[in-house]
Amino acid sequence: MPTPPLAGGPTGPAALRPLIDTVLTALHDGATLRGGPLPAGGPDTVTPRTRTATHPLIPDHGTGPHHALRNLVTALAAGAADPAHPHCAAHLHTPPLALAAAADLAASALNPSMDSWDQAPAASALEADLTTALAAEIYPRTPSPDAVITTGGTEANQLALLLARERHGPVQTICGTNAHHSVTRAAWLLGLPEPVAVPAPTGTLDLAALDEALTELHRPLLVVATAGTTDTGEIDPLDAIADLCATHGAELHIDAAYGGPLLFSPTHRTLLHGLDRAHSVTLDLHKLGWQPASAGLLAVPERHHLTPLHHHAPYLNADDDTEAGLPDLLGRSLRTTRRPDALKIAVTLQALGRTGLAELIDRTLATAHHLADLVTKNPTLDLYDRPTISTVLLRPTGADDHTVATVRRTLLQRGHAVLGRAHAEGRLWLKATLLNPHTTPQDLQTLLDLITDTTADLRTGTTDFPDTTADLRTGTADLPAGTTTDLLTQPPATPTATHPTPHPTESDTPR
Repeated sequence: MPTPPLAGGPTGPAALRPLIDTVLTALHDGATLRGGPLPAGGPDTVTPRTRTATHPLIPDHGTGPHHALRNLVTALAAGAADPAHPHCAAHLHTPPLALAAAADLAASALNPSMDSWDQAPAASALEADLTTALAAEIYPRTPSPDAVITTGGTEANQLALLLARERHGPVQTICGTNAHHSVTRAAWLLGLPEPVAVPAPTGTLDLAALDEALTELHRPLLVVATAGTTDTGEIDPLDAIADLCATHGAELHIDAAYGGPLLFSPTHRTLLHGLDRAHSVTLDLHKLGWQPASAGLLAVPERHHLTPLHHHAPYLNADDDTEAGLPDLLGRSLRTTRRPDALKIAVTLQALGRTGLAELIDRTLATAHHLADLVTKNPTLDLYDRPTISTVLLRPTGADDHTVATVRRTLLQRGHAVLGRAHAEGRLWLKATLLNPHTTPQDLQTLLDLITDTTADLRTGTTDFPDTTADLRTGTADLPAGTTTDLLTQPPATPTATHPTPHPTESDTPR
């Protein structure tokens, strides 16, 4: 076998072009085979089918690049939960923009490693400019704001607690019961006291309870507020929380992983009033920014706040190299090797501009309000509340929690819709997290019809599951010759080992 070509260099594009064509065809074929937001049949069907289609993963003799790409990409796409489908709306799992995915291809081909300047000369300059620009959006009135790129909200929240610990020692964290689970996990990882959870009875942090906690607890204290909760998309009263922190001498971190991009919308940015008063802010553009994961950030009002992240490794940031003017990148992350995620974000911002991004945000939030309107008009459905961002909670009228959970799982099993679940007001709700700006009113009505029809089936005992193998054959006549549909539609082989599928929680969101 000849030595496989590389992706970079002058000859890289010529080598990539036919492979990309194979990948794009396989993505199309897999989506056609799937025929919906996710494959039907649940894990008992999807897992063995995928294993059959991709076996053996390590053959004695390779099948060649085009066959391997066609086979595995088709299988992955056929078995995907595709957030580009309007009925895939369970989590903060965004459908990435095509231009951002294309930029990510360039990042993969060039493969800069963001841990030393000599591995990423231009990428390091681009990242520095992008993080400064995004930090200035959050902190427009400070002279030298800055940010570091993270894998998502979880890493950004961990860094926020780490920086607070480095400033003050073992800080006591206070957060609402509505806070993301990563706050508690970060305290555990850093050896900090377990966070004090303040009630959030209406979905947002209770100010009186926070005042009481700040009065009673020993300092130093770090309050974590949330701008866009995972379950309901609500935003804590940021300005009032900042006032309490100032009164009690506490620091404030705001987890705006979900809601942070509202800053780009003149219509909705007022929801984030007080964001710039935080000592650090989490932002995550692989949510309401339509980026392929990962695309998180932690922003701080002054660059020197990031100094504790500095680390010295002579082969990456030798003192004489730094003194000679080579930028020191190790203080930009706790990770060593990391991808140039700044590229796709910068491409998106430059391509769309402020007005284009604002239009996407406004359209998405308007879609959520339209869904709420449709629920309100439907006598067989209950609405939890008007959406703050783009999360809508609903449930069949008169249903108990078991029925609500079964409706969700039935829709998954049939391959009809991907909805989340959340507890609010002591009840279980179906959660639609709308992030697809292409979703139409008809898509929303169809989704509600699926919910009501499935509920009716459950109540009458007529829940039948489709022949998922036959479903996957639907539409294959339009596929080009050579597509490996035989591997996807043959009876699944018995797997050599099974692995339990973890049960999702109400806060089970990619971060």
